[in-house]
Amino acid sequence: MNYASANSDLATLRSPCLATSLAIAKRLAKPTGNTATLSRAITDFKDQAGTSLRVNLDGPVARVLILGGADECSPSQYRKMCTLLAQQLAAMDIAQAAVHLLNTKVKGHNSAWKAQTLMQAISHASYRFNNYKSKPKQPVSLKRVRLLGNQAEQKALRAAIKLGSALDQGLTLAKDLGNEPSNVCTPAYLLGEARKIARAKDVSLTALDEKKMLSLGMGAFMSVSQGSDQPGKMIILRYSGGKKDEAPIALVGKGITFDTGGISMKPPPGMDEMKFDMCGAAAVLGATKAAIEARLPINLVTVVAAAENMPSGRATRPGDIVTSASGQTIEILNTDAEGRLVLCDALTHVQGYKPRAIIDVATLTGACIMALGSHASGLFANDDELADALTAAGELSGDRSWRLPLWDDYQAGLNTNFADMANVGGRGAGSVTAACFLSRFVGDYKWAHMDIAGSSFHQGAAKGSSGRPVAQLFTYLVAQSGL
Repeated sequence: MNYASANSDLATLRSPCLATSLAIAKRLAKPTGNTATLSRAITDFKDQAGTSLRVNLDGPVARVLILGGADECSPSQYRKMCTLLAQQLAAMDIAQAAVHLLNTKVKGHNSAWKAQTLMQAISHASYRFNNYKSKPKQPVSLKRVRLLGNQAEQKALRAAIKLGSALDQGLTLAKDLGNEPSNVCTPAYLLGEARKIARAKDVSLTALDEKKMLSLGMGAFMSVSQGSDQPGKMIILRYSGGKKDEAPIALVGKGITFDTGGISMKPPPGMDEMKFDMCGAAAVLGATKAAIEARLPINLVTVVAAAENMPSGRATRPGDIVTSASGQTIEILNTDAEGRLVLCDALTHVQGYKPRAIIDVATLTGACIMALGSHASGLFANDDELADALTAAGELSGDRSWRLPLWDDYQAGLNTNFADMANVGGRGAGSVTAACFLSRFVGDYKWAHMDIAGSSFHQGAAKGSSGRPVAQLFTYLVAQSGL
């Protein structure tokens, strides 16, 4: 989608469609001779949140899309209004549209936030994944959106559009990767997509193959990958947009391109959804792409732990003991708790880049879905400042998370007689004990773990990748960059 800022002078406006409030629609109608037409159309219209009305006009603006309650609303109502607007624009047979909603009063938020919220809604509404349809769905006609604001805010609006456009590209990449079938999106495919990102300025790529990972002692990672015919990859992208001596922020993503559960085989219902088990990897790659496209003044290292979890004669058995890259030993009681095994070696490896903070993102536990459903991602952290910054980014972007405990009380659930730890605890608090497991591999680094098992994809008729938590991560990175 192409976005541009423009002056909100209605006298010079020409557009197939203007999306705006009832008050602005009335202002537009008078000089264009459409007052009677508009008056008849709005006879039964209720100007309140959740309503909309499309009215065809004569003149340089062919139609107006009126959003109810657009004079003043809460942040939540504004997001819902933008979602409704975006869905209606995406359904119209028009190539471009103008939006005049930046003067809506939203307590605590400026025009830049309103613009970015609108752009994110349009990004979601206009996304289509038609790669494998013999008769693809009708593509969205909308290609260009002008955001109208007063002259004084044009500079801030252009900056907001730059960030919103970058996020749009990151969201699209994350969704595309998540929606690809597992016979296409293999660890090697993720490496290929990372190579495309690495073509950008100030970006470099390193990839560790299985031979190299074995030499580095990554026995936990290899215990997952060894059962598959698809070789595992550890992919490292480095973006140097900040000062040369500035410590990077590290993003680590779980990239299980298909998860059968291994020898601890999953039941058939929902097995097709296990292609989404690499959405953590998709999210960190999407956030990285957005940061690069926005040219954020920040240093970033992104690690993708990519593997396939399959049952075979080479696969790990329940009860096997492996040694991680950290030197700690792990008794694998459940081969379906594989994400933490690839992540723990990735967490050890990323410390070699001496990051100022580490954030891992993973579709890690069904227990997190039971706890939070799909509305919030689970958040765990060993540092309050990092947790608060991520939570604030989630609130600002509308891509929210909820912090869960990481108390030492839960660590005992990982005790075993045969190794330093087991890879699973008991039946209770599964998402917490999974986070406790990962916490043993981060040392003294500031670290946060995001469990996106419930938030990363939609089920039912709308099945597909949600692109979350790319918006939250990108908003966090923007704040950390000082912009």
